[in-house]
Amino acid sequence: MESIQSTSYSIHFNAKCYSELNAYLEASNFSKVFIVVDSNTHIHCLPKFLSNIESDMALEIIEMEAGERHKTLETCTQIWHSLSDLDGDRKSLIINLGGGVVTDLGGFVASAFKRGIRFVNVPTSLLSMVDASVGGKTGVDLGTIKNQIGVINFSDMVLVDTAFLDTLPAEEMRSGLAEMLKHGLIKDANYWSRLCDLKALDSSDLEEMIHESITIKNEVVKRDPNEHGERKQLNFGHTLGHAIESYCLDNENLQTLLHGEAIAAGMIMEAYISTKTCGLSEDALSEIKQTFKSIYGTVVLSENDKSSIIELLRYDKKNSHGQVKYALLESIGSCRVDVIVEDKLVDEAFAYYAT
Repeated sequence: MESIQSTSYSIHFNAKCYSELNAYLEASNFSKVFIVVDSNTHIHCLPKFLSNIESDMALEIIEMEAGERHKTLETCTQIWHSLSDLDGDRKSLIINLGGGVVTDLGGFVASAFKRGIRFVNVPTSLLSMVDASVGGKTGVDLGTIKNQIGVINFSDMVLVDTAFLDTLPAEEMRSGLAEMLKHGLIKDANYWSRLCDLKALDSSDLEEMIHESITIKNEVVKRDPNEHGERKQLNFGHTLGHAIESYCLDNENLQTLLHGEAIAAGMIMEAYISTKTCGLSEDALSEIKQTFKSIYGTVVLSENDKSSIIELLRYDKKNSHGQVKYALLESIGSCRVDVIVEDKLVDEAFAYYAT
């Protein structure tokens, strides 16, 4: 697969990942190289990654606990202490080897340490390949509120080795698929249609569609890197989806949801709101609902759950002047941003999702 060029970095694929990384390490004369992993990628991904590194430089491994619950400032502090104890300096490099939690958090750690050191993202989950590791968003959660602390800062490169997908359970693959489907919904109706026909796809098709999904996101980010306008389209499904994800993470009576599972629910709800505010057709709404329900099922939420989730909307990052703002669909492949929605439509969206 051909490399994808962003404004300040490149995204490389498979075998080219390692030739590019080795050339980069040889040319850059880093004082130290740190590899941030979680407890899963340390076991399942690090040996393969290290076997492809040709540098004689000593590599320091820093491990964090796996999972969204550990995407916190406390974890950042632990890693900052490790970097200091291991003599990290402003000429050090961090390589983030992991899913979205590792690339988000590791990018933030690098952006703040010594007022900023360079970093490389090596996504190992489908979700991080098509979304989290691309676009420069770094950060951590504040309590259970998603991504409240962070900065936009671009990595030096992103290395997408699809062989790492062989280490993933099926539910993690489904989680990443949700973001790919979102890319089709907001930008490319044909891409959406091809992705919906999952039975017709094989492994080579998946690699091609990963490349296409990254291309869609990358083009949006290049035009609007700091999310002043068009980039907000990438938040379709995330206003309600993030609130659902945060609520389930903090509620012992509900199953913790993977990101894609929560966003799938959010996309059904926000598609319903789109029909009431932005002209999305009823046929398109039915297609969206059927597609996501067939893959992700239904998250069962009570009336009390709904009220608590709606309360969380006030923390959404797109809000301004006390108003919740949505990215909504005008049609499959076309999205409008900064839409203000009446409260009753949010109630109706929950009811529509539950049926």
